Amino acid sequence: MNLKINSLKKFDSIFGRLACSLAKFFVKPRKGLDCMYKNTQPQHGFGFQPESDGSGLSAISEIAPEFSTEALSKKIKILVIRPGGIGDSALLYPAFKVLKESFNHSEIEVLAEKRNAGLFSSCPYVNRVFLYDFRFPIELFKTLRINYDIVIDTEQWYRLTAAVSYLTRAPIRVGFATNERGDLFTHPVSYNQDEYEVYSFLNLVSAIKGERYDFNEDEPFIPLDSDLISSIEPKVTEFRKRWLALIGVFSGATIPERRWGITNFAELSKRLSQEGLGTVLVGGRSEVKDAIRFEEIVGRDKVLNFVGETSLMETAAIISKLDILISGDTGIMHIAYGVGTPTVSLFGAGIQKKWAPIGKRHVAINKNLSCSPCTKFGYTPSCPYDVKCLKDITIEEVKESTLRLLSQCKK
Repeated sequence: MNLKINSLKKFDSIFGRLACSLAKFFVKPRKGLDCMYKNTQPQHGFGFQPESDGSGLSAISEIAPEFSTEALSKKIKILVIRPGGIGDSALLYPAFKVLKESFNHSEIEVLAEKRNAGLFSSCPYVNRVFLYDFRFPIELFKTLRINYDIVIDTEQWYRLTAAVSYLTRAPIRVGFATNERGDLFTHPVSYNQDEYEVYSFLNLVSAIKGERYDFNEDEPFIPLDSDLISSIEPKVTEFRKRWLALIGVFSGATIPERRWGITNFAELSKRLSQEGLGTVLVGGRSEVKDAIRFEEIVGRDKVLNFVGETSLMETAAIISKLDILISGDTGIMHIAYGVGTPTVSLFGAGIQKKWAPIGKRHVAINKNLSCSPCTKFGYTPSCPYDVKCLKDITIEEVKESTLRLLSQCKK
């Protein structure tokens, strides 16, 4: 049973608060793990507050659970909850890596959705994936029957995942203290809208270990299977022979207010081809019609079209072989960042500080209108201004940004 994103959001708005209240009333977390955890008492109000050094971490060593030597030598079962969001899932990789390194003998499982499961199934730090929107509610009930030691809810706003976290009865439960969710966690973490999301996810791990974590902003963090790369490489290599460089284009977006338009992308491709740059189209089945239109405008001989033909991880492998990816504020943009491909991203409704790829090899174009950004906690309202924030971004502007970035990356 695959539930639509909007249906899930509506369901959460109606039943989320009720689910949280019922969970707290009827369910009590497990106890009796003192031999493993010296401190599992609820730490209400815990968060990451701004510090003078800009670290954003506040007294974490005092409130993080203290793990005994015996605990760290045993297999600790960890559940990570991540509903939807391909981009969010990609940006979780650094947190998974730190989590696995912190608990060498841990077994990490993920409760996810069908649309983002591919990223977790291919993640070397994840042992098992449950899908709550496939064969629902069987998969969900499976997770609730497992005695997890730690549960990390990575959802930023909706309440139902916090209720699920509580229903696991895990002695340590970590999540963002937003939208009345904090009381369901033993270690609620403040959520900063102006902090890059990778760091927000790392903060969740910091709440467990009492240490500050960082990651190299200029290094790839999504590892790819060598066989996967070998399967797509011949096509890309052959197409590359005709061009000075290959530019990836992803024209789609789940949210209409984040779409620049297929005509704009196609015209951009035509201008880039005049500079000796070939276009590689990527996307899922929902972008097939746009891809056909794109080829009609640009010419099939100038485009290598993978749209609708590849899995999510195959798409990641293709992107890893490109010189630049151009996209709106999308999950594919985050995957490009994760596999180490430079990006030119178009922002309007979304929060650039929170979601735009960071580091030296990434450019975000943003008109910074007075009404932008309008997205808050994953919700983007219908635009009364005909998406002016994206329509004001010109084709020539994106072309010049692409050429500058290409030149910069080749130095």
